[in-house]
This record gives sequence, C-alpha cells and structure tokens, in this order.
Amino acid sequence: MEFKVTDVKDVVIRFAGDSGDGMQLTGTLFADMSAFYGNSLSTFPDYPAEIRAPKGTVSGVSGFQVHIGSQDVNTPGDMCDLLVAMNPAALKANAKWVKAGGMVIVDEDAFDDRNMELAGFKTDENPFEVLHIEDRVLIVSPITTLTKESLKDSGLDNKSILKCKNMFTLGMACFIYDRPVDYIYGYLEKKFSKKHPEVIAPNKKVLDDGYNYASNIHAIPSTYHIAPAKPEKGLYRNISGNQATAWGLMAAAEKAGLELFCGSYPITPATAILEELAIHKYLGVKTMQAEDEIAGICTAIGAAYAGDLAVTTTSGPGLSLKSEALGLAVMTELPLVVVDVQRAGPSTGIPTKTEQTDLFQAMYGRNGECPVPIVAPHSPSNCFDAAFAAAKVAVEHMTPVIMLSEGFLGNGCEPWKIPQMKDYPTITPPFPKTEVPETEGGKFHPFDRDPETLVRTWAPAGTKNYEHRVGGLEKNHYGSISSDPVNHQTMVDERRKKVDLISNFIPELKVNGEDSGELLIVGWGGTFGHLLSAFDTLKEEGVKGVSLAHFDWINPLPSNTAKVLGAFRKILVCELNSGQFVNLLRAKLPQFQYLQCNKVEGQPFLVSEIVNAVKKNL
Repeated sequence: MEFKVTDVKDVVIRFAGDSGDGMQLTGTLFADMSAFYGNSLSTFPDYPAEIRAPKGTVSGVSGFQVHIGSQDVNTPGDMCDLLVAMNPAALKANAKWVKAGGMVIVDEDAFDDRNMELAGFKTDENPFEVLHIEDRVLIVSPITTLTKESLKDSGLDNKSILKCKNMFTLGMACFIYDRPVDYIYGYLEKKFSKKHPEVIAPNKKVLDDGYNYASNIHAIPSTYHIAPAKPEKGLYRNISGNQATAWGLMAAAEKAGLELFCGSYPITPATAILEELAIHKYLGVKTMQAEDEIAGICTAIGAAYAGDLAVTTTSGPGLSLKSEALGLAVMTELPLVVVDVQRAGPSTGIPTKTEQTDLFQAMYGRNGECPVPIVAPHSPSNCFDAAFAAAKVAVEHMTPVIMLSEGFLGNGCEPWKIPQMKDYPTITPPFPKTEVPETEGGKFHPFDRDPETLVRTWAPAGTKNYEHRVGGLEKNHYGSISSDPVNHQTMVDERRKKVDLISNFIPELKVNGEDSGELLIVGWGGTFGHLLSAFDTLKEEGVKGVSLAHFDWINPLPSNTAKVLGAFRKILVCELNSGQFVNLLRAKLPQFQYLQCNKVEGQPFLVSEIVNAVKKNL
C-alpha cells in the first residue's frame, strides 16, 4: 500500500495509559527525538495525582502531550491530532481532546470486560460511540498480543515483555509522523548498556515491529512530514523547566564567584531541581535534603550568612511552612532564592496539576511588613534566565527573592539554545570594600546602607574586623537590638524602599503588537505561550486593536507599567487563579479598569479560551 505523505507545519500527539504503561517515557522519547530532528516543540506531562491510583481507572491515567512543528511552537497544543490510549480509562479521560479528523490508536487487548467496567463503561457499549468519537480515524490494534509475538524468542519474562508495549506504540507513531528511530536506538544503548544490556535488542525489535506494523496495515490513511524548524544558529538541547532552573542557579553562582548551597525537602513538583543540583558537586554545588521544609530554608539562611549563594526549593504547602524563616531572611537582609513550583491547592490539593494560586502567599504570606521581590518565568527554557535574575537580585540587593515557577513549566520541555556565559552579566556581591570598616572607631555597622539602592554590606561570618550580629529581633543600623518606635519605622521603610528601588534594575514591560489600542491582554508566568498564541491567532483573523503585555516581574512591577496599561481602553488579565494578579494591579494602579479571564482547573489555558475571552470583551 502506498501512503499519502502530507506536509504539515505542526502536529499534537497525546500518549495516555496507566502509570505503569510508560507513557511519560514514550512521550519524552518522541519529544527528544523530534528536538534532535530539529523541530520546535512544547510538552505537557500530565501525571495522576494519587501515588497508587487503582489500575485501569480514570484517576490513574498518566498522559504526555507533545506539540512539534516546523515553526515556533509556544504551547503543547489545545487538541491532539493523534491519541494513543492504552486502555479504556485512558480513552475516556482523553477522548475530548481529539480533533475532528484526528486519529486514535487503542490496544484492543485492553478493552476486556474488567477494564471496561473499571473505566465506567458497560461491557456491551461501544466506547467510541459513547464518547462521540466514532467519526475519528480509529486504529484498533491488538498491541499486547503483537508485543508478545514480537518478543516470544527474546528470553524476557512475560512481565518484562508487557513493559515493552509502549515501544510498539512509539514505533507506530514514528511511522505515522515520519520520525527517524536512530535517536531511540542510541537512547536504549546509553540507558541500558551497563546494567541491563539484555533489554536493548528486544526493545529495538519491538520498536521496529511497531513501525513496520503501522506501515503494513490499511487503517492509516496518511503519514505526515513535519520539516525541521529554522531557528537562529547555535547549539540546542531539549530542557525541562526544573532542569533549567537548576542550571540558571549554577550559572549565577559562577558569575557571582560564590559556591551554591541548596537546602530543600522533596515535594512535587519541585523535587527535580534538588535532584539536578545534587548531580553537579564538581561545580562546587552543595545540596542537603533536610528533614522538613523549615529545616530546608533555615540551612539555606545559614549558608547565606556564611557567604554562599543560598537556595531552597518547594511548592505551595512547603512555602507555607517556610514563611516564618522567610521573614527571618527579610529581617536579616540576607540573599536567598526561594523557588516555588506552584501546584493546585489549597492544602495538599492536586499535587501533580498546575496553577498560579500562590501569588498572594508569595506577596503577603508572612507576619509583619515583610516585602519580597517576586519573579515568574514564562516558559520552561526561560526558567534559566528567571533563576539567574532571581539570584542576581538576591545577591546584589541583599534580599530573599521568590521565583514563582509552575508545575506546567517545571515538568514541561522545549528546545533551548545553550547560551554563552560571556553574554550574561557579572553578579557583584556587596562585600566589604576595605579591610577595616570605614566608620568611627572602625566598627562594622551591618545595616548602614548604600544611599542609592539602600543595600547593606554583606560580611560573611568570619570576615575579620566585620564581626556583627543579625537575627529576627529588630535592630538599628549598628546591629544592636532596638525596640525604639522611630527606629522600627525607619527600618520598615528602608526594607520596603529597597525592594521598590529594584524596579530600576529590571527590564521594562514589553508590548507585543501596537503600543496603544482597544484591548491589552495581560498575563504573568507560565501563561505566556498560550497568550502569545492567542494573540497571533487574533492577528491572523484580522482582529484589530489588540496587544499583549506579559509580566515576568511581579514585585516590584516594571517601572513603565502604568504607561503601558494607560495606553489601552480595556485591560484583560488572564491567570490560572481566581484573580490574584488582577487584584494586585487594582491595589497598585487603581486608576485603570480591569477585566478578568480566570481558570482554576489544574490545567493550563487553552488558546481558544483566551481567543474567546478577548472577542467577548472587545
């Protein structure tokens, strides 16, 4: 049979199955292979929230969506061109995301009476009709049986053979989308050559058999070719947001001439940052897995006092526990980076789902007047720059900084042009400039400040002639404990003004589109790709008067914020919460009228949701 090969600019594939079906690995390999081929891409791993959700149930479905293209790809995509569903539950959970005319691959062997009942179907029902996708291209294949047949002479036991089903489906997807499988061969050889070389050949065989099976059946109407993208020249790699965060922190430590210390407690979805940092001891990185969240941040504060670039990583519940110690870092004015990879809450919430619901906690979640700068990365690769910027501000302005990442960013991946360190600015710690303090009597006054930035001198513990005290009790400029009302007012004002002055050192707010018009789309953090795609869609449809402004810095706001917002008649603030950033804008810039587009479902925006919200409010 001759297949029609269709050139397309982009496709979206979603792999879904039980947690043990290897869908995360399958999706990651497909994404990495596409990145190696030269495609632009964006991924969205979608994990079940329960650690051991019942097998075969909708709550236990694990998914991985990847959007690949020959042009810039900004989101993992709204709807998928291909859904690979390994059982009825995976089909039920994801059928709504299949485009009209899209393809669905299912494992026929998994659609037995028990799995149908576990997924909530009646055994005599046609699941495709129940889900209203009977008009899609349905590829119902006995994948389990074919995998067993492929590996019957491999020497693997039955359990190990069944684990290879994902490779069979990956082979099918590679054929449908004209993907070279050489990258996967290399991955298998690198991954298993030392400890389990016996599984390399079987996995290669079942991958090839899946590819050949797809080429031999008549159910696939067309194959698709997605040409490599044409990015600017440079060396690229596929990177996740959590990995980029770790690397950005290491780059900052190098530029500051400091050792990096991370004291953290494992928590979904931030743990991978600690794990990545722990790999790089050869770069002078020190990591400590503390016994709890409070210990994690307290060890980091101690490291900052000793002169390290100090970091602690967490998610929403952990940020709550760190709040008192974060106040200590504000009071002592020590540099500290707190990375919060936000997840759905409150309390334990839905640990594997994404939201932007920690903004108020980051702004106000401490006792007393306790201002903290906040930066929010806007894409997985941008986590590198955001982490670098957070560390630079923390060190040069002697303050803790919160980096508000998100589960969607931390787990998601995209191609990243590896930067040259020479292109990044030097970070200059405010260490003592003289061997002896230039004060009357040669005594160090730890809270004397630079008159322009209000930044105090950083004298790490043990610096000769700079012995001093810091702590949670209010002190005067000399470092002596003081409960004097006037002094307290002075110190409160100076700590606040120091944060406000950081607006002079961060980039101005940029506008995509015209500088003035009818409606300005506003967002922050990880919504950027979806908002940019919505803006591009509206522009292609000929909608006039719409522009986009996206905030990376939340506190302080960029210095030109009022000027940008004031040039538009309507301001539509889009965020994955009930309206936290829009209310912050209302408090700081009440002269403008704000509209809202909010979503709190534990899922990213769909581009169509933003487009519809804009059209509704024009």
